[in-house]
Amino acid sequence: MSVASPNAERGVAVELTELRRSYGPVNALDSMTLHLAPGEFVALLGPSGCGKTTALRCLAGLEDPDAGTITIGGRDVTALPTNKRDLGMVFQAYSLFPHMTARQNVEFGLEMRGQDKSTRARRAGDMLDLVGLSSQADRYAHQMSGGQQQRVALARALAISPQVLLLDEPLSALDAKVRTQLRDEIRRIQLEIGTTTLFVTHDQEEALAVADRVGVMRAGRLEQLAPPQELYARPATAFVAEFVGLTNRLAGRASGGRAEVLGVSLPLLAGSGDGNVEVLVRPEGIEATPDPNGNATVLSAAFLGAHGRVTARTDGGEQVEVQVASAALPSFEPGQRVRVTPRGDAALAVAR
Repeated sequence: MSVASPNAERGVAVELTELRRSYGPVNALDSMTLHLAPGEFVALLGPSGCGKTTALRCLAGLEDPDAGTITIGGRDVTALPTNKRDLGMVFQAYSLFPHMTARQNVEFGLEMRGQDKSTRARRAGDMLDLVGLSSQADRYAHQMSGGQQQRVALARALAISPQVLLLDEPLSALDAKVRTQLRDEIRRIQLEIGTTTLFVTHDQEEALAVADRVGVMRAGRLEQLAPPQELYARPATAFVAEFVGLTNRLAGRASGGRAEVLGVSLPLLAGSGDGNVEVLVRPEGIEATPDPNGNATVLSAAFLGAHGRVTARTDGGEQVEVQVASAALPSFEPGQRVRVTPRGDAALAVAR
């Protein structure tokens, strides 16, 4: 079940139904169906060429689907031009008008809609305040940082009170620290105003951090659409398990909903196979303990800040990534013998 914004009554439902879009022999969208609840924040995640941006562009009216329907608030907009769909859009490129100040950029859409000067000024001031840039209102794009420019672009998109907000890789051109700050700001603002939002990104951390639900796409189709925690802990397919987060593939023998892996019996998720399988286990789902009589040898140990990662090779020749506490990292040296053991969390088994 999705967790929509508390201001969901201010949002509208969006439905993409059986969308198809081809470029020659390539099916960018292959009967894709996606429903967003009013006020919901959905992120589409996937590798390059999976169709996530094509889906957003079809919703925006920037591309026409070959088949299927698009509705916003119950209204069929499939054949409507972009300017008739009541959308706000923010793209990777900041796309600010360089000859306009931040305030003038934010006012632009309102002016195009015939709003009077005082209304435009008041609304622009409110939006710049919302994104924390009131003090930058009279600056031009070249006088602002990349993060500030993208905040202005967001304020401009929101100023027209769109029914739906579309975000296409809006943070990918920013450095890591600014990207994280603006990511959190976008989520805060979306929760505050309740606009139904579709966010396209290739960054899994971004998607998991901000979205009510995350859709993982592959070859024009949704592999899985679920809340972030469910997507991570209960992946529906091997592709989802390996695309979202780091996953070990360990040989096992499965039957009756359980699998034997490294001497431990693990419960299996729905959709797992039987027989000789590969069991997909997260690094945090495995324990590593120094043990001269263990079943693996440490290859490397890396400090990653909040935690560490130990890479070991089992006596069976399998390479295993194990997440450990940073404080425990000095206990693991290359060449050291350790025992690696799955913790007993549910895992996914696929055919070997």
